[in-house]
Amino acid sequence: MTRRRALRGLPGAIERAAGPLLRSVPRDHWETDAAFRRRRRVTGAVAVTGAALLGVSLSTPPGSPRFYGLTLGVAGTWVAGGLASGPLHLGRMFGPGDSLRRPVLTPVASGAGAFGAFYAAALVARRIPVLARAIGSVLRYADQGSAPLVLTTTLANGVAEEVFFRGALYAAAGADRPVLVTTAVYGLATTATRNPALVLASVPMGLLFAQQRRITGGIQAPMLTHVVWSALMLRYLPPLFASQLAEERLPTPA
Repeated sequence: MTRRRALRGLPGAIERAAGPLLRSVPRDHWETDAAFRRRRRVTGAVAVTGAALLGVSLSTPPGSPRFYGLTLGVAGTWVAGGLASGPLHLGRMFGPGDSLRRPVLTPVASGAGAFGAFYAAALVARRIPVLARAIGSVLRYADQGSAPLVLTTTLANGVAEEVFFRGALYAAAGADRPVLVTTAVYGLATTATRNPALVLASVPMGLLFAQQRRITGGIQAPMLTHVVWSALMLRYLPPLFASQLAEERLPTPA
């Protein structure tokens, strides 16, 4: 009987424990109609420019100065556009006793959890030739480039994407399905890379980042999750695709 009562109370206990992770914080940062229209104009122009630069950056040789310059240029475009669009906010989440605090541990854990899911998916993807080639073509930038520079550009772009997509673009989407709108635009921007693996990854991660933005009301949570996920992917994914990367390093026959 005691065990049955405990089982009946389990859903409520889970809901109480997960409550702070699922409850949206109250927001008071609204803007005038004129500021909102201006934000939309800025984000529209920056989205097109940033996507074009992103596509060009991943068509350059790995490890080349042009690659690092372009990828940092993409990050700079996202950040400049995000800041130029209007005010951005870090956000808060509920803590013990309904207190509000800056999100840190939860988004870090979310980034690690997302990496675990992607690592499991990569174990399957490496057996599918088209996906294995697509992932290998991205990882060659880490394999053939300077590790510190690759890490720097990867993390810089992770932070920059959140400033723009979950900061400026989310605010520009207004109240009409901002989670779906920002995820769709994020996916469309990623199609500029012409890499199916990156496009596929952009959808679930875009949804996760946008949900974090919705719940916390700011960009700190998705930013931390993005950085942790990117760093772990950069560190642990290349060994899974060692054979594809070895083929990329083979000299082309004369």
